[in-house]
Amino acid sequence: MRKQVTSASLVGAPPDRDWLDVGSAAVVEVTSEDGAHPVESALLQGEKRGWRAAGPGPQTIRLVFDKPQKLRRIWLKFEETEIKRTQEFVLRWSPDGGRSYREIVRQQWNFSPPETERETEDYAVELSDVTALELNIVPDKSGGEVRASLECWRLG
Repeated sequence: MRKQVTSASLVGAPPDRDWLDVGSAAVVEVTSEDGAHPVESALLQGEKRGWRAAGPGPQTIRLVFDKPQKLRRIWLKFEETEIKRTQEFVLRWSPDGGRSYREIVRQQWNFSPPETERETEDYAVELSDVTALELNIVPDKSGGEVRASLECWRLG
């Protein structure tokens, strides 16, 4: 058995090594953003604020890559410290510049602060020639007036 004792820091953002520099590799399209929590706050290494939508309802963050990418890992972190709700997100990728998409995962999560405030997802994938990656977030499946948010999104 191989074993490694790690610090509690694994709960936070992953280490800043071996991650794609999204800021220089892609154009980011976002349906909305709060000025105090712009999308780059969730995508760029070293940022701590995360992204937050300007208003309630479903939101989309799309990464359109300058050149096709090979992805092996997708890491997402969501956090909700105030409102009990069921969130759904769908992660999709495109090999043809966004003309067609293939679903990677569709996930629902129940936030029930203070017991369950964080959702962290770490997906091992084998995707070649990724020209666009899209994250669709429905922040409250019951239709409540909740704003979508994303603490961190890393690609490897």
